[in-house]
Amino acid sequence: MMSSQQLSTRALCRSVVLIACAAAWPAAAAEIEAATPPVVAEPIATSPQPTAAEPALTTASITPSAVLPADEQAAPSAATEPPRPTVASADRIEILDECPAIDACIDRYLWALYERAPKLDKIRETERRVVTVKRKGRMVKVTRSFTKLVDNDFTWKDPKAAERVGRSMMEYVIGGMDRGFKLKLFHTLHAAEAAGLAPGITSGFRDDYRQEIASGLKAASNRSYHGGSLRGGYGHGLAADIVSVNGATRAQRWVATEQLWKWVDANGKSFGIGRPYLDRDPPHVGPVDGEEYAKHRAPAVRVAAAETKKGKRIAARPEHHAAKRTKAVRASALASRRTG
Repeated sequence: MMSSQQLSTRALCRSVVLIACAAAWPAAAAEIEAATPPVVAEPIATSPQPTAAEPALTTASITPSAVLPADEQAAPSAATEPPRPTVASADRIEILDECPAIDACIDRYLWALYERAPKLDKIRETERRVVTVKRKGRMVKVTRSFTKLVDNDFTWKDPKAAERVGRSMMEYVIGGMDRGFKLKLFHTLHAAEAAGLAPGITSGFRDDYRQEIASGLKAASNRSYHGGSLRGGYGHGLAADIVSVNGATRAQRWVATEQLWKWVDANGKSFGIGRPYLDRDPPHVGPVDGEEYAKHRAPAVRVAAAETKKGKRIAARPEHHAAKRTKAVRASALASRRTG
């Protein structure tokens, strides 16, 4: 028999061997995996064997020569995939599925489009300079205006306006727009994105202060359809500015943006959205049944109708003169008969 000292020594040696094996296991396993192909273990003898009515469970081979079924094949590699846009589109499904109410879904979707749009543009700045010119044989100094295009980064303006009224950015920019207009804008931009475009929103609601610090072409501070006080203020904004975010450079984004505007001109009316000013203020969109759109687009229709009426009047003039001449001839003939 072994003494208690021998038993404790043997147990200690066994523990040391197990620790050494555990430490060496990852490296040994990696070498074995690299050197030998994987083997599927045979089922143990006590497991039930498959019958004719119940097919045997099979596992897919992972050897290079095996071919997986069509529904289990891996997705094509990145080399065979079509090129993707340089800016990822908003995840519509994720945004919509996580919202308990339709209004919250719409606000979150429009907010996602606002967040991903760069707040950059070019604006015209007018500079007045004193120059010397020759007039009537003399050199005189005059003041002249010079216009130039400069880059404008207006990222800071919406946060400043939202902080001023104590609202979050989403509550200010998206929550300040009219509910019916937001629904139309949502359907329009959602359809544009489904068509392969990448819309983004650069401006939503604006109060009088935000309109006052806006640059470039703009309405009076309290008359803006973005939400000026004369248009109803917060909750009544009926305008937004949209661009495309597809493109790595500003030149590429500009080309994509023009495609987006053309798409809105061709399809937006079916969703109730249009561009009131066209090339005078291209990003600006509003409801086609609103006052702004009717005011700036209806005049063209009225002018065309007036031209049509004018053409009809001109065509009717010869007939009118001919009728007057006929009446005059008849009157003179009747007068000659009476005197004769």
